[in-house]
Amino acid sequence: MKMIHHVIPAVLLLIATMACNIEKKKQAHIEKPNIIYILADDLGYGDLGCYGQAKIETPHLDKMAAEGMLFTQHYAGSTVCAPSRSVLMTGQHTGHTPIRGNKEFIPEGQFPMSGDALTIAEVLGKAGYATGAFGKWGLGFVGTEGDPNHQGFDEFYGYNCQREAHRYYPQHLWHNDQKVTLQGNDFKNKAVYSSDLIHEQALKFIEQHKHGPFFMFYPTTLPHAELLIPDGELMQKYRGRFDEVPYVDHRLGANYGDESFDSKFYASQAEPFTTFAAMVSLLDRQVGEVLEKLKALGIDNKTIVIFSSDNGPHKEGGASPAFFNSSGGLRGCKRDLYEGGIRVPMIVRWPDVIKAGVKSDHLSAFWDVMPTLAEVANAPLESPVDGISFLPELLGQEQKKHDHLYWEFHEQGGKQAVRKGNWKAVLLRRFEPSKTTVELYNLEEDPAETKDLSKEQPELVKEVLAIMEKEHVHNEDFPFVVTN
Repeated sequence: MKMIHHVIPAVLLLIATMACNIEKKKQAHIEKPNIIYILADDLGYGDLGCYGQAKIETPHLDKMAAEGMLFTQHYAGSTVCAPSRSVLMTGQHTGHTPIRGNKEFIPEGQFPMSGDALTIAEVLGKAGYATGAFGKWGLGFVGTEGDPNHQGFDEFYGYNCQREAHRYYPQHLWHNDQKVTLQGNDFKNKAVYSSDLIHEQALKFIEQHKHGPFFMFYPTTLPHAELLIPDGELMQKYRGRFDEVPYVDHRLGANYGDESFDSKFYASQAEPFTTFAAMVSLLDRQVGEVLEKLKALGIDNKTIVIFSSDNGPHKEGGASPAFFNSSGGLRGCKRDLYEGGIRVPMIVRWPDVIKAGVKSDHLSAFWDVMPTLAEVANAPLESPVDGISFLPELLGQEQKKHDHLYWEFHEQGGKQAVRKGNWKAVLLRRFEPSKTTVELYNLEEDPAETKDLSKEQPELVKEVLAIMEKEHVHNEDFPFVVTN
């Protein structure tokens, strides 16, 4: 009996020591790991194999999910490009973030983010990180306050303007403030595929900063329309699998070779389904090459990699969310505040820190990314954010939860949405008070938002309407009113 009494404390001590060592191991990795955030463009919740996609193969992202954590209830900042990226960069939802819509800047670029906005890149830069962005920016033209070099990024390569990013064979890209002319791309001939160039520069940045710490923001343009990819191995992979009809754009200036070529349009496409599948596969391959680069450099276990998408799937240029079930059975797509427009994939991989193969139903959104990465880097936040760090969820610890999530959208008559627990409210036609409607759904029982329960839950409707009024703060640059 005495022996048993001696053994039990020893076992408990051993267990406590092991737990302490595990925690110390995690803490060692938490101190300034490299950070890579990959943002797909218009990739739907259901476009990846690990989220249920049956027609497109995504082995690298599926493997990333198997080696990390897959989030089932993660939300984009908005349902279109610029405001979603503004939310991601600032940690503030669309009722507070500086950029709340796609607003053009002439002759190139979009309405600039203000100089007093605090971005993830600035927070991490102050904490000693080298910072780079590679892909599509859309938050301010070169030389303005919104220029990525003025928003905390040491290096930028890609499309400053999201309008120019409609095309995969542009005449130029930007490397910081230098215009990079792409020889052979003259809007008649297609010589240089932009996604390849951007990917090369992203891999080069990792190589250059392998001694770390570094933060790489990789907002790829894939698989945004236009649907276009070089006719090679990936096209051959899918060719003949789908019964498809050519997409023909009759607008003057839509097609390469048109005299009045316009970058904002999309080219006609003989094989739109094949091309879309090939583009998603190219995205998957490029993510795989980023992970392989980390392994080759010996920094795989020193790097946290996050993958997500800026909003729901698009249906321009011949794309068909319905054919591919791109919304994963959820209602709506890009420009909707229904689940299909804003719920997006998120996969996080961090070897030796995040337990592999975990699915998380933690309710999170783009505005949580900034506080999460700040905590990962042990960097202070010097401005208010709407987000909550989900680092505890990644580490398997007790996680603080949101009371609610909020979105607003300034197109199509004005829309607002609130997620509160399992309840989701969607307000439509805000700018026409006589026609404004509020819909209410129980996502636990009805994830496809098919049964409006607003009439059965009047008190809850009042509560979410009060949240909508509270969370929207007026912004003179993006007034949430009718504009003529």
